[in-house]
Amino acid sequence: MKSGPCENSPVFRPNRIAVRQLGVMEYGAAYQLQKKLHQQRVAGEVEDTLLLLEHPPTITVGKAGSIDNILVPRETLHLKGISLYFVDRGGDVTYHGPGQLVGYPILDLSSRGGDLKRYVRDLEEVLIRTLRDFSIEAGRDSQHVGVWVGQKKIASIGLSIRDWVSMHGFALNVCTDLQGFSLIHACGFKDRKTASMQELLAFQPSMEQVIERLLQHFSEVFDPEP
Repeated sequence: MKSGPCENSPVFRPNRIAVRQLGVMEYGAAYQLQKKLHQQRVAGEVEDTLLLLEHPPTITVGKAGSIDNILVPRETLHLKGISLYFVDRGGDVTYHGPGQLVGYPILDLSSRGGDLKRYVRDLEEVLIRTLRDFSIEAGRDSQHVGVWVGQKKIASIGLSIRDWVSMHGFALNVCTDLQGFSLIHACGFKDRKTASMQELLAFQPSMEQVIERLLQHFSEVFDPEP
């Protein structure tokens, strides 16, 4: 993955999507970038944008989250070099780390029908199609947001929608060290585990190939016009 951002399109195209690949970015810096782009998208100053990146080891707690779902003291997280953030997305506690592909779509949903449930389903569909390209049959859980392989969660979704423009997004475990999830009850679940593509495939998939396939399917679902 390239370590620097791609240039934005020089021409504003309503309902089209610019992609920026940011490499590994600290969570706080990525959040500030999201907020800036969100404000610009609400004002109509930029086009829809998809940020793709990885985070250093980080635990985030969403608006519905409980600190009790973090199973170790903050001092332990500090010693392990794991950052902790309380954020304004939906959902509970999750872990981010290298080898996890994180996507933050900054999309104007009012121009896409304003259907929040469809937006979640569309994000799940992008991830399901991407995994299928690697011979991983994943699906939805009718009771819980995200993408699952059996009872194991392989991709999480947590969102914030303000002024009909989205923030936050999805996290797909490609070759993530799953030990990070042992420090939490991921998404509040005490009886379900987390999976990665590497674990299921028994080899490490190329992040570049995963990004290539995900962008193809993101375009099919969200930006189908040529």
